[in-house]
Amino acid sequence: MEFVISKFNYWIYITLMMIGFYAMMRKRNLVKKLVGMNIFQTAIILYFISTAAKKGATIPIMEHGHGEAVHAVHAAQYVNPLPHVLMLTAIVVLVSTFGVALAIIIMIHRKYKTLEEDEILELTK
Repeated sequence: MEFVISKFNYWIYITLMMIGFYAMMRKRNLVKKLVGMNIFQTAIILYFISTAAKKGATIPIMEHGHGEAVHAVHAAQYVNPLPHVLMLTAIVVLVSTFGVALAIIIMIHRKYKTLEEDEILELTK
């Protein structure tokens, strides 16, 4: 039980992922599917950012690096900035995907007058 409590943030991410996945698979409204996709993507972003955190680590900026003797760098003392940079890119993709999907949903609603997946499939037959 102590292991579960010590990793509670991962359980939150898994729960968010499953909520988003459920919404994408089981909901019939296109807007609800889109919100589920955003919840799923946000959970993944939070997971990757949390994996880069370390207790007692500092930012990876070396002080007095110019002109003085450079000491050996111990990677364990620094936070890895790569996941944070990659997740900034993922956030941009998330927002742009949401915008494009919302525009497509608006066009679907204008054409079929509904956002229910079952009704749209019936109208396209």
